[in-house]
Amino acid sequence: MEQLELDGAVVATLDPKTNLGHVHLTVSDMERSLAFYQEAIGLTVQGRDDDTTYLGAGDNRLLALTEKRDAVHPRGRTGLYHFALLTPSRLALAHALQRLIDTRTRLTGGSDHGVSEALYLDDPDGIGIEIYRDRARSEWPLENGRLQMTLDPLDYEGLLAELGATSSARPQMEPQTVMGHVHLHVAHLEEAVAFYTNVVGFELMQRYGPSAAFVSAGGYHHHIGLNTWQGIGAPPPPLDAVGLRHFEVKLVNEGEMAALLLRLDEAQLPYALNSGDLLVRDPSQNTILFSV
Repeated sequence: MEQLELDGAVVATLDPKTNLGHVHLTVSDMERSLAFYQEAIGLTVQGRDDDTTYLGAGDNRLLALTEKRDAVHPRGRTGLYHFALLTPSRLALAHALQRLIDTRTRLTGGSDHGVSEALYLDDPDGIGIEIYRDRARSEWPLENGRLQMTLDPLDYEGLLAELGATSSARPQMEPQTVMGHVHLHVAHLEEAVAFYTNVVGFELMQRYGPSAAFVSAGGYHHHIGLNTWQGIGAPPPPLDAVGLRHFEVKLVNEGEMAALLLRLDEAQLPYALNSGDLLVRDPSQNTILFSV
């Protein structure tokens, strides 16, 4: 754990090797969701536990799905904006795009963010998904020494040209695909930024106007995006809603966990420990699972 000086106060920062694990979702129709995530996204079923099914790429667990048949689809609430699957190369992203074309899966958009190239779509419950690839850090755009992600059009033709003459997609996601980041709807941006930086220990990387911010460990462009696009003061979703149950942050060792527990105690924030894992809700009631 590193220590930074901020306005005379010592602020802890997470180990640079901190990353994300799986995202746990509530879905309204398990069979429909499994078909989508296997055929359109290219994930594989890794196991089942009671009413939950686990999917991933290679050995990486990326999603957990739990069915609630009468789940509601609320609007104007906090929760998940999207989860983002990070592919290991531009070629792997091209295969992902071609797979979406082959399965006639509708995209909601595509962008070149300078740091990355990204595809956007929704699952059958309207849960947001990003599939992206990173550029080398040496290519990331900076302004006055600070990261400056962009919002430019995606070069779809150039991306598909990576496939060469075959123009055929692999049926499965590349085994090296990981959960790159999650982007959350929050009720109050400054409150969320303070929690994720001062308590959790991420570093603020960039602000996007008055309504969004991006935080990370180790200088990554972002592990967590935060926005108030569902409205300032938006309430949390009901318990019977589709969407986020929790997302996982993987700490590097027990020392990091102990330090996080100390910061939670100092901030007088509630948490739950279960078999070594730590469950915490952010100020907007988005649930985080911290594991080692």
